[in-house]
Amino acid sequence: MSKKVKYSVVVAVYNRPEEMNELLESIVQQRFKNLEIIIVDDGSEKSSREVFQNFRDKLKISYFFIENQGPALARNFGVTKSDGDWIIFFDSDCTIPKNYFFEVEKFLEKNNVSFYGGPDMMDESFTYLQKSINFSMTSLFTTGGIRGSKISIDKFLPRSFNMGIKKDAFEKINGFSDIRQYGEDLDLSYKLIFSGNKSALIPGAKVFHKRRTNLFNFLNQMFKSGKGRHYLNIKYKNTFKLFHIFPTLFILGFILSQILFVFYGNKLGEIIQIFYGVYFSAIFLSSSIMNKNPIIGILSVITTFTQFLGYGTGYIYGLVEHEKK
Repeated sequence: MSKKVKYSVVVAVYNRPEEMNELLESIVQQRFKNLEIIIVDDGSEKSSREVFQNFRDKLKISYFFIENQGPALARNFGVTKSDGDWIIFFDSDCTIPKNYFFEVEKFLEKNNVSFYGGPDMMDESFTYLQKSINFSMTSLFTTGGIRGSKISIDKFLPRSFNMGIKKDAFEKINGFSDIRQYGEDLDLSYKLIFSGNKSALIPGAKVFHKRRTNLFNFLNQMFKSGKGRHYLNIKYKNTFKLFHIFPTLFILGFILSQILFVFYGNKLGEIIQIFYGVYFSAIFLSSSIMNKNPIIGILSVITTFTQFLGYGTGYIYGLVEHEKK
């Protein structure tokens, strides 16, 4: 009889065999071995089956190809095939540092939690655009540093790119909700918290997260995120926070300043534009210094504006869509 594993790593993948290969290669390098890998290929046209075949002799690994259902239901399917006490979700565009599971083990030995999340960080091999997106998603100037910070504005809500859950807690709430819109991972975190489960951030359980590789994909991701945020605020009462609408106010303020200054020569518009100039200068300087590259600093200004534009308009779309119903 085979030994029961402690961690079941579930990865839902769609048309990303190259990324899946990199993820599995990083898991092969793990010093901690009491784990299994479950790949759920969610109806991909570019299958990851060949990648799976290449790792069969290196990992305890399973592969399932299912009809396209979206990441939420694909992950649920993967959990039904798991054998571990804990389920860990990674996105296919992540790679895992060698000490990841030891950091998780060390934390869980001392803390009684039902689920956890970890930070995402940048690898030196990332492209300039990926580094700028990483800055926009994690900087104190943009998200307040709440993605993976030790002190969170809200109760820590793990995301599915790096999330661990006790299997029995996952099953008691029936896993991910049957939704295809962005926000299924936050929905799961809220379901767990509202069911009395305790969450935690494990600062040392970091992953390298490549994120989107072009601005259009990033804009679309942020739009869905903003739309999903409104949906979650309605579904889970009293979860609304003022920082949820900051990107919307930011974009509306930017548009207003352009109208006032360009069409009316208004002094207020000029003052507001100065504010935006100072803000984007801070983005440029901070990113340039952190990344030691002014080109990444310039790109960070663009990705930050893209982030706010997508999220802010997505939130407005969610409001309008809700009012129509």
